[in-house]
Amino acid sequence: MIEHVELDFEGRLLKIETGRVAKQAHGAVWMQYGETVVLVACVADSRVSNFDFFPLQVDYREKFYAAGRIPGNFFKREGAPSTAEKLNARLIDHPIRPLFPKAFHYETQVYVTVLSYDGQNDPSVLAVTGASAALGISDIPFDGPIAAVSIGRIDGEFRLNPTADDLDESDLNIVVTGTRDSLLSVEGEFHEVADNDVVEALKVAHEGIIRLIEAQDDLIARAGKPKREVIEKEIDENLVAAVTELAQERIQEANRTIGKEDRTNALKVIGDDVQEKLAEEFPESEGTIADLVYNLVKTDMRQMILEENLRIDGRSLDEVRQIDIELGVLPRAHGSGLFTRGQTQALTTATLGSKMDTRMVDDLEGKSFKSFMLDYNFPNYSVGETGRIAAPGRREIGHGSLAEKALEPVIPSEEHFPYTIRLVSEILESNSSSSMATVCGGSLAMMDAGIPIKTHVAGAGVGLVVEGDQWVVLTDILGEEDHLGDMDLKIAGTADGLTAIQMDIKIGGISFDILQAAFDRARAALNHILGLMNEAISKPRENLSQYAPRILSIKIEPSKIGAVIGPGGKTIRSIEETGATVSVEDDGMVTVTSVDAAAGEEAMGRIRALVEDPEVGKMYEGTVRRITDFGAFIEILPGKDGLCHISELEHFRVRKVEDVLQEGEKTQVKVIGIDDQGKIRLSRKALLEAPEGGSKEDGQRRTQTPRR
Repeated sequence: MIEHVELDFEGRLLKIETGRVAKQAHGAVWMQYGETVVLVACVADSRVSNFDFFPLQVDYREKFYAAGRIPGNFFKREGAPSTAEKLNARLIDHPIRPLFPKAFHYETQVYVTVLSYDGQNDPSVLAVTGASAALGISDIPFDGPIAAVSIGRIDGEFRLNPTADDLDESDLNIVVTGTRDSLLSVEGEFHEVADNDVVEALKVAHEGIIRLIEAQDDLIARAGKPKREVIEKEIDENLVAAVTELAQERIQEANRTIGKEDRTNALKVIGDDVQEKLAEEFPESEGTIADLVYNLVKTDMRQMILEENLRIDGRSLDEVRQIDIELGVLPRAHGSGLFTRGQTQALTTATLGSKMDTRMVDDLEGKSFKSFMLDYNFPNYSVGETGRIAAPGRREIGHGSLAEKALEPVIPSEEHFPYTIRLVSEILESNSSSSMATVCGGSLAMMDAGIPIKTHVAGAGVGLVVEGDQWVVLTDILGEEDHLGDMDLKIAGTADGLTAIQMDIKIGGISFDILQAAFDRARAALNHILGLMNEAISKPRENLSQYAPRILSIKIEPSKIGAVIGPGGKTIRSIEETGATVSVEDDGMVTVTSVDAAAGEEAMGRIRALVEDPEVGKMYEGTVRRITDFGAFIEILPGKDGLCHISELEHFRVRKVEDVLQEGEKTQVKVIGIDDQGKIRLSRKALLEAPEGGSKEDGQRRTQTPRR
């Protein structure tokens, strides 16, 4: 049976329908907003998996036909997920993952397919709500519904689900996911927006979320299936008591060991010892014993924070770890910064390139090119582990995207700084918030490279521990505090405002009072870090690295592009023989790139000569191309010549042009006129000194000195 719900959401019809397509999926919904259509289907295996974790997979795919396009790759079909598709899959995964029962270990997959895109309504935001609706009507256990909205601010007014055109005028763009009672996740970017304004935007967003949840409630009531029974695994109370007796006191002591390596080793010894001592009495219980030990570690760490205000590394609740900053650590990189915060260390480099180095993006909106990009790498050795070495995954792409968004608002415009900028962050050591270390390192590397960013951008993270009505916010959380805590909030910004945010909640949600406290704590940490960064380097270096390319640019009339390129590219190739690289845009922007400044100047000089228009009253050094009885045709610019009449050659009467000039000879002339047809009149005598005492006899040729 086909069921659907409709609501007017911000002046556009939003429709959620089920029962018409993908009927063999365990839950499927057809989401339509404007002319954007997203199909979300979910399935769960009927057999318990062998994994010791919840095997959830979220796949988000955009079909190019959705925007009436054919893929631009060689095969002309959709390939592996793009960066944007991976980021959107993360956007869905983060809020739904904590809402499945802990005992539900069935392989579960959520498929999202973008079927139509109208260029205005964001399919990724629609897909989050669609995932909740599909899971809600299915038999898969899910503690929903949830919903997502985006929010912008145009002319000081908040706007839910802004269109693509709206976002062009907005100073913020946030995607907010939440339940009926609170928020679950936040992803956003800003143009230095005040912290309190961001919190206010989240409150407005939550009002929209509630409306979307109510619509889902209606659909689930009419089309929802009974949920599968989740059987909690029974644990032998004798085993619980035995593990507690053997491990609890030792865990309390280990958790108060300040050093990460010493603490990790101590906990490992405890776990191994408990397994060995209980192996005979409780056979085939290794997994259960490991879980019980983990729960003891988690419970004790949380009690330390809530009851003793004590953290496992000995810091106070609002203390930022020790920060060390080094600049210019790589001699050949155009800029580099080594940012170390406790046991998190990011080596970030800045490389400058030309227009030829921009990164092409081919998506539903068409082909575009990025002149600022940030790549993030997280090798296994950074956490002292081994593992499969592979291409960057969703985590690396997500962290890199967050840092890129954080830094983008301070990047100079291409008109003022016509370079392509690539930042690369190598995480050499990690103990939480490596993405925020990347923001700090990226800002430092750009100033070290002499990139004229207007101010530093820093990043900071805070965590949360909640038990009932008791809660504590933690500044600059450790990896263990992240894993065993209830929230991971990262904010990035300048002294004047925020530029990016990411928040993940691992519990049912948090109140706005807690959120405000977390923002206040994060801002204090951010200001502290910015102060240290400004002490290291407060403004960009005056000069670029000697190894960085020099870029010159000129805007020419599009009609003159052919003159620069030449037939078959002959002219531009001859210009590049100087050692410079020349790129020409369709709008007439010509860019010359060269590491050797002299080569760049020579190439630009040739280009200017090709496109320059003669000016009346200006002097040129020209070449005699043709001689006639009435004068000489002299080329003053490439492809542009004018007539120097025989009467304009000398101050005396000239009988034959050959008495003064020869073909191929160079001479200085002055433009004395340009008629309506573009014909150029030249004078040689206007640059010569007139003879004293009047003219000499006809035909006499004199050597005269041109005026300078």
